Amino acid sequence: MSVKYFLYFIVTIIVIWSLDSININAIFKKNKIWQARVFYFFLAISLIYLVTNCIYDLYESAIIV
Repeated sequence: MSVKYFLYFIVTIIVIWSLDSININAIFKKNKIWQARVFYFFLAISLIYLVTNCIYDLYESAIIV
């Protein structure tokens, strides 16, 4: 399980770094700061979860083979 925690740590850094380049404020209406922050938070959590589990599943299947 320590491999998965390590993956979560690395993927979190990469996802936050990559989402930092997107200007999501242009998508939202003016003065909707909290909605943009909540969207950004859930988008980051979703991407972190999906990418980590994808990499971990590939890792697990490589060990079995």
